[in-house]
Amino acid sequence: MTCQTYSLFVLSVIMIYFGCFGSSLILVQLQGDIDKLKDDFNSSNSDVADGKPIFIGKLKNWTERNEKRIILSQIVSLYLEMLENTDKSKPHIRHIAEELYTLRQSLSDDFKKAEDLLDLAKLQMTDLEIQRKAASELFSVLQQLLEPSTLKRKRSQSQRRCKC
Repeated sequence: MTCQTYSLFVLSVIMIYFGCFGSSLILVQLQGDIDKLKDDFNSSNSDVADGKPIFIGKLKNWTERNEKRIILSQIVSLYLEMLENTDKSKPHIRHIAEELYTLRQSLSDDFKKAEDLLDLAKLQMTDLEIQRKAASELFSVLQQLLEPSTLKRKRSQSQRRCKC
C-alpha cells in the first residue's frame, strides 16, 4: 500500500467497520472526492512516502471492537479538524466532511471516552491537590481493576494463550 492511499484506506476502514455506509457505492464516490483532496494537498510529493504512516500504525495496536471505536473516533475528529482549514467551497471537501460528521455522530460515546483519556494525560500528578484526590480514590480504582469477573477473564485468557 502506498502512502497516497492511506487516507482512503483509513476512511474506508472507518466506514466499513461501523457499517454506517452499507453500500460500496458511497466508498466509490468518496474515493473520487479523496483523490481530489489528495490533489489539493499535493499528496503525490515524495515527502509523503517518507517516515511512518500517521494513522495506520496506530490502528494496529487497537484490536478489540470497542477499543478500535475509541481510536477511530479520534481519527475522524482529526480529519474533520484538517478539513476545517481547507477551502470548504469545494464540493468534494464538503462531501467528505459531511460523511465524517455523520460518522462522528455515530461515535459520540467513543469520542467522549477518548476525551477522558486525553484529560487523564493532562493531569499534573505533581500537584498536591491532585495527589490527595488520587490517593483517596486509589482503593476504588483497585476494586474496579481487581473485580473477580475481570480476574477470572484475564486468567482464562492467559491460560488459552499459554501452550505450555
